[in-house]
Amino acid sequence: MSRATRFLEACRREPSDCTPVWFMRQAGRYQAEYRELRKKHSIIDLCKTPELAAEVTMLPVRQMDVDAAIIFGDLMLPLEGIGVSYRLEENVGPVIDEPIRDEAQLERLRPIEPRRDVPYLLDALSMVRRELDGKIPLIGFGGAPFTLAAYMIEGKGSRDYRQTKTFMFTRPDLWERLMEHLSTMAVTYLSAQVEAGAQVVQIFDSWIGALSPADYRDYVQPHMKKLFAGLSNIGVPVIHFGTGSAMFLDLMAEAGGDVIGADWRIPLDEAWKRIGHDRAIQGNLDPTVLFAPFEKVAEKSQAVLEEAGGRPGHIFNLGHGILPGTPVETVRRLVDFVHERTARSSA
Repeated sequence: MSRATRFLEACRREPSDCTPVWFMRQAGRYQAEYRELRKKHSIIDLCKTPELAAEVTMLPVRQMDVDAAIIFGDLMLPLEGIGVSYRLEENVGPVIDEPIRDEAQLERLRPIEPRRDVPYLLDALSMVRRELDGKIPLIGFGGAPFTLAAYMIEGKGSRDYRQTKTFMFTRPDLWERLMEHLSTMAVTYLSAQVEAGAQVVQIFDSWIGALSPADYRDYVQPHMKKLFAGLSNIGVPVIHFGTGSAMFLDLMAEAGGDVIGADWRIPLDEAWKRIGHDRAIQGNLDPTVLFAPFEKVAEKSQAVLEEAGGRPGHIFNLGHGILPGTPVETVRRLVDFVHERTARSSA
Protein backbone atom coordinates (compact mmCIF):
# COMPACT_ATOMS: atom_id res chain seq x y z
CA MET A 1 0.00 0.00 0.00
CA SER A 2 1.32 3.42 -0.93
CA ARG A 3 0.52 6.93 -2.04
CA ALA A 4 -0.50 5.53 -5.43
CA THR A 5 -3.29 3.42 -3.95
CA ARG A 6 -4.39 4.86 -0.59
CA PHE A 7 -7.04 7.23 -2.00
CA LEU A 8 -8.75 4.49 -4.00
CA GLU A 9 -8.48 2.14 -1.02
CA ALA A 10 -10.28 4.67 1.16
CA CYS A 11 -13.02 5.08 -1.47
CA ARG A 12 -13.58 1.32 -1.18
CA ARG A 13 -13.36 1.41 2.65
CA GLU A 14 -10.24 -0.75 2.57
CA PRO A 15 -7.35 -0.31 5.05
CA SER A 16 -4.50 1.87 3.80
CA ASP A 17 -1.10 2.93 5.10
CA CYS A 18 -2.49 6.31 6.24
CA THR A 19 -5.49 8.57 5.74
CA PRO A 20 -5.47 10.03 2.21
CA VAL A 21 -5.66 13.79 1.71
CA TRP A 22 -6.74 15.99 -1.15
CA PHE A 23 -8.50 19.36 -1.25
CA MET A 24 -11.34 20.80 -3.23
CA ARG A 25 -9.98 23.78 -5.19
CA GLN A 26 -6.45 22.57 -4.43
CA ALA A 27 -5.41 24.33 -7.65
CA GLY A 28 -6.39 27.98 -7.70
CA ARG A 29 -6.05 31.54 -6.52
CA TYR A 30 -4.14 30.79 -3.31
CA GLN A 31 -1.15 29.73 -5.45
CA ALA A 32 1.28 32.32 -6.79
CA GLU A 33 1.87 30.27 -9.94
CA TYR A 34 -1.85 30.20 -10.69
CA ARG A 35 -2.14 33.95 -10.18
CA GLU A 36 0.71 34.47 -12.65
CA LEU A 37 -1.12 32.38 -15.24
CA ARG A 38 -4.28 34.41 -14.64
CA LYS A 39 -2.43 37.60 -15.55
CA LYS A 40 -2.10 36.18 -19.06
CA HIS A 41 -5.20 34.02 -19.42
CA SER A 42 -8.87 34.20 -18.48
CA ILE A 43 -10.39 31.37 -16.42
CA ILE A 44 -12.26 30.08 -19.44
CA ASP A 45 -9.03 30.10 -21.47
CA LEU A 46 -7.35 28.03 -18.76
CA CYS A 47 -10.26 25.58 -18.84
CA LYS A 48 -10.39 25.34 -22.63
CA THR A 49 -6.67 25.04 -23.33
CA PRO A 50 -5.71 21.46 -22.46
CA GLU A 51 -2.04 22.23 -21.84
CA LEU A 52 -2.92 25.04 -19.42
CA ALA A 53 -5.63 23.06 -17.63
CA ALA A 54 -3.16 20.20 -17.20
CA GLU A 55 -0.49 22.56 -15.88
CA VAL A 56 -2.86 24.07 -13.30
CA THR A 57 -4.05 20.59 -12.27
CA MET A 58 -0.47 19.52 -11.60
CA LEU A 59 0.56 22.57 -9.55
CA PRO A 60 -0.57 21.22 -6.14
CA VAL A 61 0.70 17.74 -7.00
CA ARG A 62 4.19 19.17 -7.43
CA GLN A 63 3.94 21.42 -4.36
CA MET A 64 2.64 18.97 -1.78
CA ASP A 65 2.11 15.29 -1.08
CA VAL A 66 -1.63 15.19 -1.90
CA ASP A 67 -3.06 11.76 -2.64
CA ALA A 68 -5.18 12.69 -5.66
CA ALA A 69 -5.24 15.24 -8.46
CA ILE A 70 -8.52 16.81 -9.61
CA ILE A 71 -8.80 18.08 -13.15
CA PHE A 72 -8.97 21.87 -13.42
CA GLY A 73 -12.28 23.03 -14.85
CA ASP A 74 -15.61 24.62 -14.03
CA LEU A 75 -19.06 23.22 -13.28
CA MET A 76 -20.48 25.23 -16.19
CA LEU A 77 -18.39 23.67 -18.95
CA PRO A 78 -20.96 21.13 -20.20
CA LEU A 79 -23.79 23.68 -20.38
CA GLU A 80 -22.46 25.33 -23.53
CA GLY A 81 -22.76 21.98 -25.28
CA ILE A 82 -26.46 21.65 -24.49
CA GLY A 83 -27.21 25.16 -25.71
CA VAL A 84 -26.83 27.36 -22.63
CA SER A 85 -24.66 30.44 -23.16
CA TYR A 86 -22.69 31.67 -20.14
CA ARG A 87 -19.65 33.70 -19.19
CA LEU A 88 -17.35 33.61 -16.17
CA GLU A 89 -17.08 37.08 -14.64
CA GLU A 90 -14.27 38.06 -12.26
CA ASN A 91 -15.48 38.31 -8.64
CA VAL A 92 -19.00 37.32 -9.76
CA GLY A 93 -18.72 33.78 -11.10
CA PRO A 94 -20.83 32.22 -13.83
CA VAL A 95 -23.45 34.40 -15.48
CA ILE A 96 -26.13 32.88 -17.75
CA ASP A 97 -27.03 35.19 -20.64
CA GLU A 98 -30.63 33.97 -20.93
CA PRO A 99 -31.90 32.36 -17.71
CA ILE A 100 -34.44 29.57 -18.13
CA ARG A 101 -37.94 30.94 -17.72
CA ASP A 102 -40.28 29.00 -20.05
CA GLU A 103 -40.99 25.79 -21.89
CA ALA A 104 -39.65 27.06 -25.20
CA GLN A 105 -36.18 27.41 -23.69
CA LEU A 106 -36.30 23.85 -22.41
CA GLU A 107 -37.29 22.63 -25.87
CA ARG A 108 -34.07 24.08 -27.27
CA LEU A 109 -31.77 22.16 -24.92
CA ARG A 110 -29.65 19.57 -26.73
CA PRO A 111 -28.13 16.29 -25.55
CA ILE A 112 -24.43 16.64 -24.77
CA GLU A 113 -21.83 15.02 -27.02
CA PRO A 114 -18.61 15.19 -24.97
CA ARG A 115 -16.12 14.70 -27.79
CA ARG A 116 -17.84 17.49 -29.73
CA ASP A 117 -18.70 19.79 -26.82
CA VAL A 118 -15.83 19.45 -24.31
CA PRO A 119 -12.89 17.99 -26.26
CA TYR A 120 -10.49 20.27 -24.37
CA LEU A 121 -11.51 18.73 -21.03
CA LEU A 122 -11.09 15.18 -22.28
CA ASP A 123 -7.70 16.04 -23.75
CA ALA A 124 -6.59 17.65 -20.46
CA LEU A 125 -7.65 14.53 -18.54
CA SER A 126 -5.62 12.32 -20.86
CA MET A 127 -2.59 14.61 -20.55
CA VAL A 128 -2.71 14.65 -16.74
CA ARG A 129 -3.26 10.90 -16.52
CA ARG A 130 -0.12 10.35 -18.59
CA GLU A 131 1.92 12.82 -16.55
CA LEU A 132 0.81 11.31 -13.25
CA ASP A 133 2.01 7.95 -14.54
CA GLY A 134 0.29 6.02 -11.76
CA LYS A 135 1.76 8.07 -8.90
CA ILE A 136 -1.66 9.17 -7.64
CA PRO A 137 -5.22 8.87 -9.01
CA LEU A 138 -6.97 11.53 -11.10
CA ILE A 139 -10.44 12.86 -10.20
CA GLY A 140 -12.95 14.12 -12.76
CA PHE A 141 -16.01 16.08 -11.72
CA GLY A 142 -19.32 17.64 -12.68
CA GLY A 143 -22.14 19.66 -11.24
CA ALA A 144 -25.24 17.99 -9.79
CA PRO A 145 -28.56 18.62 -11.55
CA PHE A 146 -29.98 20.88 -8.84
CA THR A 147 -26.93 23.14 -8.73
CA LEU A 148 -26.77 23.44 -12.53
CA ALA A 149 -30.53 24.02 -12.72
CA ALA A 150 -30.23 26.78 -10.13
CA TYR A 151 -27.54 28.52 -12.17
CA MET A 152 -29.63 28.18 -15.31
CA ILE A 153 -32.75 29.60 -13.68
CA GLU A 154 -31.24 32.30 -11.44
CA GLY A 155 -28.76 33.44 -14.07
CA LYS A 156 -26.00 33.79 -11.48
CA GLY A 157 -25.27 33.24 -7.80
CA SER A 158 -28.16 33.92 -5.42
CA ARG A 159 -28.80 34.47 -1.73
CA ASP A 160 -32.32 33.04 -1.59
CA TYR A 161 -32.76 31.06 -4.85
CA ARG A 162 -36.18 32.64 -5.24
CA GLN A 163 -36.41 32.12 -9.00
CA THR A 164 -35.31 28.50 -8.74
CA LYS A 165 -37.72 27.57 -5.97
CA THR A 166 -40.60 29.43 -7.61
CA PHE A 167 -39.94 27.53 -10.84
CA MET A 168 -39.71 24.25 -8.92
CA PHE A 169 -42.94 24.80 -6.96
CA THR A 170 -45.09 26.40 -9.66
CA ARG A 171 -43.97 24.44 -12.74
CA PRO A 172 -43.18 20.96 -11.46
CA ASP A 173 -43.72 19.57 -14.96
CA LEU A 174 -40.98 21.77 -16.42
CA TRP A 175 -38.79 21.20 -13.36
CA GLU A 176 -39.00 17.44 -13.95
CA ARG A 177 -38.02 17.85 -17.58
CA LEU A 178 -35.07 20.10 -16.76
CA MET A 179 -33.76 17.80 -14.02
CA GLU A 180 -34.18 14.77 -16.27
CA HIS A 181 -32.16 16.48 -19.00
CA LEU A 182 -29.40 17.49 -16.59
CA SER A 183 -29.26 14.04 -14.97
CA THR A 184 -28.87 12.38 -18.35
CA MET A 185 -26.22 14.94 -19.30
CA ALA A 186 -24.28 14.27 -16.09
CA VAL A 187 -24.13 10.52 -16.76
CA THR A 188 -22.80 11.07 -20.28
CA TYR A 189 -20.39 13.82 -19.21
CA LEU A 190 -18.88 11.92 -16.28
CA SER A 191 -18.69 8.65 -18.20
CA ALA A 192 -16.70 10.42 -20.91
CA GLN A 193 -14.28 11.73 -18.28
CA VAL A 194 -13.67 8.19 -17.06
CA GLU A 195 -13.01 7.04 -20.62
CA ALA A 196 -10.50 9.90 -20.96
CA GLY A 197 -8.59 8.90 -17.81
CA ALA A 198 -10.46 9.89 -14.63
CA GLN A 199 -10.15 7.20 -11.96
CA VAL A 200 -12.72 8.75 -9.61
CA VAL A 201 -15.49 11.28 -10.26
CA GLN A 202 -17.04 13.76 -7.84
CA ILE A 203 -20.49 15.28 -8.17
CA PHE A 204 -20.68 18.77 -6.68
CA ASP A 205 -24.07 19.93 -5.36
CA SER A 206 -22.79 23.31 -4.29
CA TRP A 207 -26.19 24.95 -3.76
CA ILE A 208 -28.20 22.04 -2.41
CA GLY A 209 -28.22 23.54 1.10
CA ALA A 210 -30.86 26.01 -0.12
CA LEU A 211 -33.45 23.24 0.19
CA SER A 212 -35.27 21.68 3.12
CA PRO A 213 -34.97 17.92 3.60
CA ALA A 214 -38.56 17.48 2.39
CA ASP A 215 -37.96 19.47 -0.79
CA TYR A 216 -34.73 17.59 -1.45
CA ARG A 217 -36.59 14.29 -1.11
CA ASP A 218 -39.45 15.36 -3.38
CA TYR A 219 -37.76 17.43 -6.07
CA VAL A 220 -34.13 16.29 -6.23
CA GLN A 221 -33.50 12.84 -4.79
CA PRO A 222 -35.41 10.90 -7.50
CA HIS A 223 -33.20 12.45 -10.17
CA MET A 224 -30.04 11.81 -8.17
CA LYS A 225 -31.04 8.16 -7.84
CA LYS A 226 -31.38 7.94 -11.63
CA LEU A 227 -28.04 9.67 -12.07
CA PHE A 228 -26.22 7.23 -9.79
CA ALA A 229 -27.99 4.29 -11.41
CA GLY A 230 -26.67 5.55 -14.73
CA LEU A 231 -23.14 5.65 -13.31
CA SER A 232 -23.33 2.21 -11.72
CA ASN A 233 -21.27 0.54 -14.44
CA ILE A 234 -18.54 3.13 -15.07
CA GLY A 235 -16.08 1.15 -12.97
CA VAL A 236 -14.71 3.92 -10.74
CA PRO A 237 -15.73 5.29 -7.31
CA VAL A 238 -18.17 8.19 -7.25
CA ILE A 239 -18.05 10.93 -4.59
CA HIS A 240 -21.31 12.73 -3.76
CA PHE A 241 -20.74 16.13 -2.16
CA GLY A 242 -23.09 18.95 -1.18
CA THR A 243 -22.69 22.07 0.93
CA GLY A 244 -25.15 22.93 3.69
CA SER A 245 -26.44 19.37 3.53
CA ALA A 246 -26.08 18.27 7.17
CA MET A 247 -29.83 17.87 7.66
CA PHE A 248 -30.24 15.44 4.75
CA LEU A 249 -26.97 13.57 4.44
CA ASP A 250 -29.00 10.39 4.91
CA LEU A 251 -31.13 11.27 1.89
CA MET A 252 -28.02 11.99 -0.15
CA ALA A 253 -26.60 8.62 0.82
CA GLU A 254 -29.88 6.97 -0.21
CA ALA A 255 -29.55 8.66 -3.59
CA GLY A 256 -26.13 7.11 -4.14
CA GLY A 257 -22.38 7.49 -4.07
CA ASP A 258 -19.49 5.35 -2.91
CA VAL A 259 -18.18 8.29 -0.86
CA ILE A 260 -20.35 10.99 0.73
CA GLY A 261 -18.72 14.37 1.34
CA ALA A 262 -19.58 16.31 4.50
CA ASP A 263 -19.05 20.03 4.97
CA TRP A 264 -17.85 21.59 8.23
CA ARG A 265 -21.31 22.28 9.67
CA ILE A 266 -21.59 18.83 11.22
CA PRO A 267 -19.07 16.75 13.21
CA LEU A 268 -17.58 14.03 11.04
CA ASP A 269 -18.63 11.21 13.36
CA GLU A 270 -22.23 12.42 13.35
CA ALA A 271 -22.13 12.72 9.55
CA TRP A 272 -20.85 9.16 9.25
CA LYS A 273 -23.69 7.89 11.43
CA ARG A 274 -26.20 9.62 9.17
CA ILE A 275 -24.81 8.24 5.93
CA GLY A 276 -24.09 4.80 7.41
CA HIS A 277 -20.73 3.14 7.97
CA ASP A 278 -21.20 1.09 4.81
CA ARG A 279 -20.14 4.21 2.90
CA ALA A 280 -16.83 6.02 2.83
CA ILE A 281 -16.80 9.64 3.97
CA GLN A 282 -14.88 12.72 2.88
CA GLY A 283 -14.22 15.83 4.94
CA ASN A 284 -14.51 18.02 6.74
CA LEU A 285 -12.23 20.77 8.16
CA ASP A 286 -13.59 24.33 7.94
CA PRO A 287 -11.58 26.07 5.16
CA THR A 288 -11.21 29.23 7.23
CA VAL A 289 -9.21 27.32 9.87
CA LEU A 290 -6.27 27.39 7.44
CA PHE A 291 -5.83 31.11 8.13
CA ALA A 292 -5.09 30.41 11.81
CA PRO A 293 -1.68 29.64 13.33
CA PHE A 294 -0.70 26.07 12.54
CA GLU A 295 -1.14 25.00 16.14
CA LYS A 296 -4.87 25.70 15.73
CA VAL A 297 -4.93 24.00 12.32
CA ALA A 298 -3.37 20.92 13.91
CA GLU A 299 -5.82 20.97 16.82
CA LYS A 300 -8.88 21.22 14.58
CA SER A 301 -7.54 18.61 12.15
CA GLN A 302 -6.77 16.20 14.96
CA ALA A 303 -10.38 16.56 16.11
CA VAL A 304 -11.58 15.50 12.64
CA LEU A 305 -9.24 12.51 12.69
CA GLU A 306 -10.47 11.49 16.14
CA GLU A 307 -14.06 11.71 14.95
CA ALA A 308 -13.13 9.37 12.08
CA GLY A 309 -11.89 6.94 14.71
CA GLY A 310 -9.29 5.31 12.48
CA ARG A 311 -11.98 3.45 10.52
CA PRO A 312 -11.14 2.58 6.91
CA GLY A 313 -12.96 4.81 4.47
CA HIS A 314 -12.08 8.31 5.66
CA ILE A 315 -10.68 10.74 3.09
CA PHE A 316 -9.40 13.93 4.72
CA ASN A 317 -10.54 17.09 2.95
CA LEU A 318 -11.91 20.50 3.76
CA GLY A 319 -15.64 21.04 4.14
CA HIS A 320 -15.48 23.03 0.89
CA GLY A 321 -12.79 24.48 -1.36
CA ILE A 322 -9.52 26.18 -0.39
CA LEU A 323 -10.15 29.91 -0.08
CA PRO A 324 -8.14 32.61 -1.88
CA GLY A 325 -5.34 33.91 0.31
CA THR A 326 -4.83 30.62 2.15
CA PRO A 327 -1.10 30.19 2.92
CA VAL A 328 0.36 27.48 0.69
CA GLU A 329 2.78 26.45 3.43
CA THR A 330 -0.14 25.78 5.78
CA VAL A 331 -1.77 23.53 3.21
CA ARG A 332 1.51 21.68 2.70
CA ARG A 333 2.01 21.22 6.45
CA LEU A 334 -1.56 20.00 6.86
CA VAL A 335 -1.05 17.22 4.30
CA ASP A 336 2.07 16.07 6.15
CA PHE A 337 0.32 16.34 9.52
CA VAL A 338 -2.56 14.07 8.48
CA HIS A 339 -0.23 11.51 6.93
CA GLU A 340 2.04 11.43 9.98
CA ARG A 341 -0.77 11.27 12.55
CA THR A 342 -2.53 8.43 10.77
CA ALA A 343 0.46 6.36 9.60
CA ARG A 344 -0.15 2.69 10.21
CA SER A 345 2.49 0.06 10.72
CA SER A 346 2.94 -2.40 7.85
CA ALA A 347 3.77 -5.12 10.34
